[in-house]
Amino acid sequence: MQSRTNLHGTTILAVRRGSNVVVAGDGQVTMKDTIMKHSAKKVRKIYNDRIIVGFAGATADALNLYERFEGKLEQFNGNLTRSAVELAKDWRTDKYLRRLEAVIVAVDSEHLFLISGNGDVIEPDEGVLGIGSGGAYAQAAAVALIRHTELDASSIADIAMKIAGSICIYTNEQITIEEIK
Repeated sequence: MQSRTNLHGTTILAVRRGSNVVVAGDGQVTMKDTIMKHSAKKVRKIYNDRIIVGFAGATADALNLYERFEGKLEQFNGNLTRSAVELAKDWRTDKYLRRLEAVIVAVDSEHLFLISGNGDVIEPDEGVLGIGSGGAYAQAAAVALIRHTELDASSIADIAMKIAGSICIYTNEQITIEEIK
């Protein structure tokens, strides 16, 4: 069984620049060595379009976690930090949830988190976070673009995702980008 933090089959990238934050995801769905779909949407806005989430991992597991996360957001009036911590706590301690194989990125206008079944709720220092099989490639490209260009968050995410797609065989260039300004 693969680790929850080293999942294959997708790339999700979150980028914060100035007052904008975006989450980008590729569209490829892979089962073993076969591409099953090119245009899946793995990034979406939730909680009255105030929060963006993206996932890497098993689709059914991620959808289950989306529902639970939305429930936490409702329970805690859209407080992303509290909802993320409570989801991670449940995920780590619940007998059923512990078996789920997915990682979530969640952002709002102030925070950017990685949430995992290991109990992780991590907010990166530089405002860039990549997950999934091409996550490290996308994150490295985005950090370089932030440090050496004046591009906006959406442009950085688009370019970085295309770079990841050119390297990672589980990532394509059919990219969905959601933005909060």
